[in-house]
Amino acid sequence: MTVSEKDLRMIDGPTLEALLPVDAAIDAVRSALLNGLDPSTTPPRTHVPVSAGQLLLMPAEHGGYAGVKIAGVAPGNAQLGLDRITGAYLLLDAATLIPLAVLDGAVLTLRRTSAISALAVDCLAAPDASRLLLYGTGPQALAHAEAVRQVRPLSRVDVAGTRPQRVDAFVEQCRSIGLPAAAAAPDAVRSADIVVCCTSSASPLFDGDDLAAHATVVAMGSHTPEARETDTATATRATVVVEDFATALREAGDVIIPVADGDLDASALVPLADVVRGGYLPDAGRPRLFKSTGMAWQDLVVAARAYRGR
Repeated sequence: MTVSEKDLRMIDGPTLEALLPVDAAIDAVRSALLNGLDPSTTPPRTHVPVSAGQLLLMPAEHGGYAGVKIAGVAPGNAQLGLDRITGAYLLLDAATLIPLAVLDGAVLTLRRTSAISALAVDCLAAPDASRLLLYGTGPQALAHAEAVRQVRPLSRVDVAGTRPQRVDAFVEQCRSIGLPAAAAAPDAVRSADIVVCCTSSASPLFDGDDLAAHATVVAMGSHTPEARETDTATATRATVVVEDFATALREAGDVIIPVADGDLDASALVPLADVVRGGYLPDAGRPRLFKSTGMAWQDLVVAARAYRGR
């Protein structure tokens, strides 16, 4: 491949969405794992404190490309009507490290995060799973609802949130794109086939003892050791699937807390790659929990797919 500085492309959010629909993003992460990508070789995320929150630096290399995402996490942005997650992605030619493209970091994060979650749902959820319980009313929640319906025939989307007005507005937003949404009842977790947690909560959102035995849970809202969206009952009842052992034990409070308390054996964690490649078949008689922290390899393979085109 011959590249030069003049080849640099600027790929903004709307262009990225057009270049890489949800189904293509799911295929990008699935194909990377099927073709042997090893998540454990991905460098760890670097956290840099700044006045507005923190900067996250996420580099990776795979398949002829290298890249780095610089993401900003600004908790105060919500009060200003701005996105909590900001940033940009720089895609490079791996052989020369010459820049190829700069991509919208916020849209890329939505695409890759919802794609890896949907891939996990596709591998873990019952084939006829159709009732989704969604915690959260932000951009990630909507992206996840759209991604999950790519892999399962959703008959109902129950929306749970802390602010009724935002729940109502989010329900209408879902309905406008054809999702059969409604505000969740207090006991909605009992009848959910799929539970997806897309919040900034630092404490569990539901009682894991209420989960149906066939339920699949995705928790993606946190990547710090002290925060978790699911409780110990969920972790101990479920088959726990993670992107990577070391990353989960470094960043995922949903895993770290029950392991530290002696309630969950770290050796029982299952890598998602093993499930995708068919090397591990989840027990259909117990819930399944996919704890995602988001990894740099996911940004890279999705960015590269967008750069190349579908």
